[in-house]
Amino acid sequence: MNRTEKQENKYLGKVYLVGAGPGDPGLITLKAKGLLECADVVIYDALVSPPILAMINPQAEQINAGKRRGKHSLFQEETTQLLIEKAQDHAIVVRLKGGDPFIFGRGGEEMEELVNAGISTEVVPGITSGIAAAAYSGIPLTHRLYSSSVTFVTGHEAAGKYRPKVDWSAIAHGSETIVIYMGIHNLPYIVEQLSIAGLNLETPIALVRWGTRPEQEELIGTLETIVKQVEETGFGAPAIAVIGQVVNMHSILSGCRPV
Repeated sequence: MNRTEKQENKYLGKVYLVGAGPGDPGLITLKAKGLLECADVVIYDALVSPPILAMINPQAEQINAGKRRGKHSLFQEETTQLLIEKAQDHAIVVRLKGGDPFIFGRGGEEMEELVNAGISTEVVPGITSGIAAAAYSGIPLTHRLYSSSVTFVTGHEAAGKYRPKVDWSAIAHGSETIVIYMGIHNLPYIVEQLSIAGLNLETPIALVRWGTRPEQEELIGTLETIVKQVEETGFGAPAIAVIGQVVNMHSILSGCRPV
């Protein structure tokens, strides 16, 4: 047996990076559900909903690797190392991530490390919250009369950060609809930057918290009013923000939310 064969045989199992979707268990894919039911180990994130966790094989080892602002069950490096270690002894290792693994979920980073370690890996896409939460709120991200383009962007950058990666000036004029993930904490900074870039302060904005779950709630306003509304109501994360004229459809379509 040559060195390459020994390295390949070092790992018994395969790691699946599985998207759990935004929370509603009806939105998880059949492939994802099947993997949860036969998994040996499931390492899951904080935003995976309880009904989806209930689908996991009762005999499987379950590990919480959740990350919430200021609170980490495991750091990213620890999570990746844990996946590598579990693949040495178990056939089916599931890395269960809220939404889609490759949309602001660090799935690409984890998969790269696993591939570099010589571990067989597969991604199972999931429905991302930026699409589902808006839909459950009666907000179509595209509409022939209002929007023919959408931008998805992270809002999880520190205000005042040196050379921030998000160019809010380009975002403001890049499409008719903007969807911001993890932007509640930095919302005042984001609104200020979009305003400086020339986006009209009367532009509608919707914040959707716990999208697709029974406890889903929305806060509707404009760029001019939304920060004060958040302060007055205590509206908090986890939430996505949708900015653009499509938000006006909420008053018409919100009564059609799935049950």
